[in-house]
Amino acid sequence: MTSRGRFGPVPTWATWDDERLLELRLCDLKLTIDETLLRKRIERLYRELQARGLRFRPHVWLSSAWFSPDGVPGFAVPFYLAHPRLMRLEYTVMRSVEGGEEEEFMRLLRHETGHALTTAYRLHRRRGWRETFGKFSTPYRASYQPNPRSRDFVHHLDGWYAQSHPAEDFCETFAIWLRPRSNWRHRYADWGALKKLEYVHAEMGRIAKLSPPVRSRERTESLATLRIKLGEHYRRKAVRYAGDGDSLEDANLLALLPSKAAGNRLVGPFLRRERSELLKSVARLTQLDLYTIDQVRKRLAERAFALGARMPRKGGRRVVTALLTLETLKTVRGRRLEFTR
Repeated sequence: MTSRGRFGPVPTWATWDDERLLELRLCDLKLTIDETLLRKRIERLYRELQARGLRFRPHVWLSSAWFSPDGVPGFAVPFYLAHPRLMRLEYTVMRSVEGGEEEEFMRLLRHETGHALTTAYRLHRRRGWRETFGKFSTPYRASYQPNPRSRDFVHHLDGWYAQSHPAEDFCETFAIWLRPRSNWRHRYADWGALKKLEYVHAEMGRIAKLSPPVRSRERTESLATLRIKLGEHYRRKAVRYAGDGDSLEDANLLALLPSKAAGNRLVGPFLRRERSELLKSVARLTQLDLYTIDQVRKRLAERAFALGARMPRKGGRRVVTALLTLETLKTVRGRRLEFTR
């Protein structure tokens, strides 16, 4: 049985403890977008598209993660965002709730809309798209090497995600263009990324009133079809997100070694001595809790001592802060990032 709460029916599992809830299958959550607060936020996205003069409206459904399938002009939203009880469980298990705050959720919606829009209008097949962003067919890499100082890419999602692939570059640029009051012409006035924003602006004007040639309403791996238990879902997610952390951290730490190490400070002692300031800096950048950041800092310090990693002569604090930021994001969100000075 269910009762009614502020935003609709309250399912019986909402009062269960974690152990019992983890035994429930995803399909037995019996949630849909329309029964949740998410519907209001998706309607907000549709109003943003309307304000930009776009006819396109992506369809959205619940699944196990964020994704936009090939050939489908829509995208999935992770199930845990559909109910506060599930968000608490997500945080308990993963120590992070991607999209849990409304503004972060809207950033992700705008990004995923970029993927759906690309599919709907086959934008990646156009010569201008390829010349601006690169080849859509470029294989995705398990990791990528962002340059935090680059001005050729917009900043939208964490981890300089626009640098990971041409498709993500387009989606991040589209998201900045779509966001109300983004003032992108002023913010990116002296950036190479401005050319990409101007391309998106012109391209959206061309397709604004056109019906998309791809109109599939498929809902790939919808929540109702997922018969896996929540416990097994999180076991698989934890394994997938863990990756090969030690070897990647070693590669990142070795990247800190200057060509002439003599006279440069060791990274390990710096990570311990500057703990307080580093935690504050990374927390401001990521909006993550200090405990999680500190666990990553401790792990990095241990590896830095073992490897004898040293800081570059100039900008050492910035370099170490960027590294700690990237490793923290990788830990809590499963994005395997490599560092480039």
